[in-house]
Amino acid sequence: MSAAYRAKVRMYRHGLGDCFLISLPRDGEVAPYTIMIDCGVILGTPDAQAKMRAVVADVAKTTKGADGRGKVDLLIATHEHWDHLSGFVQAPDELAGIDFAEVWLAWTEDPNDPQAKRLAQERGSAVRALQLSESRLRLAGAGETADQVGDFLTSFFGVASGSSTSDALEVVRGLAKSKPPRYCSPSDPPVQPPGTSVQLFVLGPPRDEQLLKKTEVAASSPETYGLLQQMYGVDASIADLSHFAGALDTVDPDAPFDPMQTIPFPVAQAMPFFVQRYFGSDADPAGDGPAWRRVDSAFLDAAPALALQLDNATNNTSLVLAIQLQNGDVLLFPADAQVGNWLSWQNTKWSVGGQDVTGPDLLERAIFYKVGHHGSHNATLKAHGLELMDSLQLAMIPVNVQMAQQKRWNRMPLTALVDALKAKTNGAVVQADLDLPANARSVASSPDDPSLWYEVTIP
Repeated sequence: MSAAYRAKVRMYRHGLGDCFLISLPRDGEVAPYTIMIDCGVILGTPDAQAKMRAVVADVAKTTKGADGRGKVDLLIATHEHWDHLSGFVQAPDELAGIDFAEVWLAWTEDPNDPQAKRLAQERGSAVRALQLSESRLRLAGAGETADQVGDFLTSFFGVASGSSTSDALEVVRGLAKSKPPRYCSPSDPPVQPPGTSVQLFVLGPPRDEQLLKKTEVAASSPETYGLLQQMYGVDASIADLSHFAGALDTVDPDAPFDPMQTIPFPVAQAMPFFVQRYFGSDADPAGDGPAWRRVDSAFLDAAPALALQLDNATNNTSLVLAIQLQNGDVLLFPADAQVGNWLSWQNTKWSVGGQDVTGPDLLERAIFYKVGHHGSHNATLKAHGLELMDSLQLAMIPVNVQMAQQKRWNRMPLTALVDALKAKTNGAVVQADLDLPANARSVASSPDDPSLWYEVTIP
C-alpha cells in the first residue's frame, strides 16, 4: 500500500534560526525515514532555551518509536553558526530522549581533512582577532563600534555566552552512537535512504576555495536580488581576517618608538595636553582642531566589516542538500549558502541509474525551497538559482523580522526576493513569523500550539 504523501517538511517557528524535520515514507513501514536539519536560534532571543527545548521535545514526540524514544534517522548540522546549532547545548535533556542513527556534516568540519583543518585554523584566528579588536576598541573609547563587533561574536559564535558553536558541534558529532559522522562533499554519490525511493544529493560546500571565498556578487554581474556588493565593501576570505589578527597581535617593527616609551591610549585621553590638542571637540574654543591630527584606532574601524566577512565566509561552508523524490521532484535545503556555494552547483554532476544528474537539473525540478539565510540579499541567486526553479510550488522562510531588526538587519527578508518568490509560487511563500498565506493550502500548523511549527505535506 502506497503512502498518502511523498514527503512532509516541518519548519519550526521558534525565532530567527533554523530547525526542519523532514518525513519520507518507507515501503511497508509505518514509521517514516526522518531527517532533522539544524536546531538553533539567534542569541538574544527571549526565552531562547525554553523555545529550543520545546522544539526538540516536539521532534522527540513526532518521531517516537515503540520504545517511547524519539527516532531520527539522519541529523544534518549545516554549518557552525549559533542560530543553526544552539539547541544542541540548550536542550540536553530533550536530546537525550532521541536516538540519532546517523550524523552528516560538511567536509569543512572534518578534523582529519588537511584543507578543512587549515580553514578551521584561519577561522579560529579570525574569531580571536575580533575578540582582541573588541577589547582594543573599548580601550580607544570606540564603544559603539566595539558593541557591533561583540554583538556579532555572541550572535553567531556564542562567544562569551557560556557555550560556543564549537561546543554545540562537538555535541552533534557524538549524537550518533553507533557510527562516526559522515563528512560530505559534492563529489560524493547520492544516497538512497533504506526503504525509500528517495535520493539525497549533497550540492555544497565546494572544494574550490575561490568559490568558497566568494560571498558577494560582482558589481558588473549582479546575481542576487535588490542589493549590490558595494553595500558591504569587499569580498574577502577568512584568511584576510587571520592577517588582521596578526596585525593586532604583534609589535609593529616600523613604529617610531619602543612600546615601553609610549603613553597608553586611555592615559593620554586623560592628560590635559592631549585633551586640548588631540581629543577635544573642534567646536571647543580651547581646542586646536584635534580630529585631523589623530590616527588613534582608525585601523580598528575595519573590525565590523571584517566581522561581516567572517559571517559570510562561515555561511558559505553550508552543507547544501537536495532531496529527489520518487518522481523526480526536488526539495532544496541550502542552509545559509552564499554566492560562491550556489555558483559551484553549476558544475556538479552525478550518474544515477545510468543517467547524468546535474546541479542545474536539480534546481529546475525543485518544487520546494527552504529560502537561504533567512531571505538575505546574497543567499539566493537569480539566473543560476531562483530563475531556474521552473517547478517551484512553495517556499519557506525561517525568519523573525522583529528579531532581525533588533540586530540591525533591516532587510531580512529582502523585499525584492520575497516578491520574486511570490511570483514563482503564485503567492505560496510561508514566513515563520507570519500567518499562513491563502495559497499555501497544503500547509498546516501545530494543532497543540500553532506558534510551534508549520508543516507542508507533499502528496
